[in-house]
Amino acid sequence: MKVLVSDPLSEEGVRKLETEMEVDVITNLSPEELVERIKDYDALAIRSGTKVTAEVIAAADKLKVIGRAGVGVDNVDIDAATKKGIIVVNTPGGNTISAAEHTIAMMLSLARNIPLANASLKAGEWNRKKYTGVEVYNKTLGIVGLGRIGAEIASRMKAFGMRILAYDPFVTAERAADLGIRLATLDEIFRESDFITVHTPLTKETRNLIDEDQFKIMKPGVRLINCARGGIINEEALAKAVAEGRVAGAAIDVFTKEPPAGNPLLDQAGVIVTPHLGASTAEAQVNVAVAVAEQILAVARGELPPNALNMPAISSETLAAMRPFMDLVEKMGRLAAQLGEDGYDRLEIVYGGTVAEKDTKPVTISAVKGFLDSLGHSANFVNSLVKLRECGIALTESKTDSTNGYSNIVTLTLSGPKGSVSVYGTVYGKNEGRIVQINEYRVYVPTEGYMIMAIHEDRPNIIGPCCVVLGEDSINIGGMHVGRKASGGEQIMVLNVDHPVSEETLGRLTSVSGVIKAKMIKL
Repeated sequence: MKVLVSDPLSEEGVRKLETEMEVDVITNLSPEELVERIKDYDALAIRSGTKVTAEVIAAADKLKVIGRAGVGVDNVDIDAATKKGIIVVNTPGGNTISAAEHTIAMMLSLARNIPLANASLKAGEWNRKKYTGVEVYNKTLGIVGLGRIGAEIASRMKAFGMRILAYDPFVTAERAADLGIRLATLDEIFRESDFITVHTPLTKETRNLIDEDQFKIMKPGVRLINCARGGIINEEALAKAVAEGRVAGAAIDVFTKEPPAGNPLLDQAGVIVTPHLGASTAEAQVNVAVAVAEQILAVARGELPPNALNMPAISSETLAAMRPFMDLVEKMGRLAAQLGEDGYDRLEIVYGGTVAEKDTKPVTISAVKGFLDSLGHSANFVNSLVKLRECGIALTESKTDSTNGYSNIVTLTLSGPKGSVSVYGTVYGKNEGRIVQINEYRVYVPTEGYMIMAIHEDRPNIIGPCCVVLGEDSINIGGMHVGRKASGGEQIMVLNVDHPVSEETLGRLTSVSGVIKAKMIKL
């Protein structure tokens, strides 16, 4: 497999990739050059410089994973990647300390006018009064976004004697209490804070989160820091607020356009700027490069990476415990799709017994993947749920205490205007999966290979003639399983065969007296 490294990546990360993949390091590609080259690669490793647009993804015929060495992924069209089944990963922990420390350095520099005083002194001036600053001790710090970086900043600035307020809709009051801080609304942060720092991703909801209206309600003399993503604070509104003296100063590391030529913030003496240095430490560069390499290699090996952004987060422990069920239900999905009629509008999965006590998300996705695969869709763990919705098929999941006599049971039902088909499976023994029921028929079906499934009358002299038909066509039978609802009604017969059976042979089977229908199944 081949990986393209299109942004500067530390040597440690590149060497890690080279242990299992062919690596090409080609940086500073134009958008057109990237579109042209990407078709040859299975993986793409980037930082913030490369823009992975929908056009790039459309040209990426072999691409399986996009690895962002860092946190922000607003330079990647995640929706387009998801629809194409490409995993997008980032490295949220690799630069946490570096970003937190840079934010604090910017905050202290802003409080004490260090960059201005430094430039003044080097210009031959000695003006102590002009550069009088403020203490952070006993001041209020408002943190917008209490993720890894925000929490590290809160911990450190508490040691400076600051009062900490934080806004984050995904953080509980208990988590905030553990950190020794108070959750607040955005308006409370704007009104009460002496310093405000933002640490959210850039999304539709957070773009221009702080704009002219927010500056109007802030405490006079407030100072702002943005080391997260450009665009969270409206740059023109901030420049205006600084120029008018409503904001005492700002420290900005990130911009809506980088490099920020012509940006109004560059003209304000009260604004400290750095060229996107939040993760620019030797330690962080190595950490994120190695972390992204490890995730790309995990995908190359067919494993699920821990920091995928467009698929459910699944721990290695959960994955190990649920793998037998994932393998089982993928085959159940394949079987149901081949047994049913066209026009499905609902897929229902019910978990019973011990499996219902576990995290079943990966099992559900596996079932959907198997179902879509049999319908000819190119589905994987990333895009299966999206593709199912695009097919207009509703997905429902539930759990029950009923086990149908087994310690665990998974029931998969496809339904639509033409009827329904249900498949039941269980995992037993040494993590072996078996299909144990099809509709009302109790049956014991292996979960691999080729098989013929036939419905026939429950009477003598039917199975033998069917075997004769297969023998005449040189079809070897590896196993046979039968099941029935009640004596004298209808039976299901499952014949495991070594090779696919032609339509002509199936036609001869259905011509056997008593055979109602027969179908070739591939699992």
